[in-house]
Amino acid sequence: MPSADRDAQVRAGVETDLTALTDLYNHYIRETPITFDTEPFSPERRRPWLLSHPQDGPHRLLVAQDPGGTLLGYATSSAFRPKAAYATSVETTVYCAPQAAGRGVGTLLYTALFAALADEDVHRAYAGIAQPNEASGRLHARFGFRHIGTYTEVGRKFGRYWDVAWYQKDLTWPDLI
Repeated sequence: MPSADRDAQVRAGVETDLTALTDLYNHYIRETPITFDTEPFSPERRRPWLLSHPQDGPHRLLVAQDPGGTLLGYATSSAFRPKAAYATSVETTVYCAPQAAGRGVGTLLYTALFAALADEDVHRAYAGIAQPNEASGRLHARFGFRHIGTYTEVGRKFGRYWDVAWYQKDLTWPDLI
């Protein structure tokens, strides 16, 4: 597997990334079952999502770009559920630009994301992976995620039903009593 460009840079996503982030996500909406969104977004409709990921705290948006500034992909940690008791759980995801797939960009992004989360009050990370998606399953396994179950035929897109496999990663050690 070729590695990510050695000069690729990972940084926090910012407002000026919104159009490129929206274009990348819209590719996955239009072309794949990887996301269950079915209608492409405008940058303005995608703005609340971007703003829900500040540059610090447990809910992050990191982007990878090449030396010319082209977006290679992004990773997020987002609220798992809206109720307060879920605050120490996050849902993580990675999206790579089609031309960057298989080049180690997902690994680069997840390495940076989990390093950023190391000092946060986060106990578990979860990832839902539409099936089939062997590459994403391998990436998550490499980062210590383990399969905890599958929702079968949970989403309908492109005229068929898709399964979602759920993965979990422990981020803190339990307190010993």
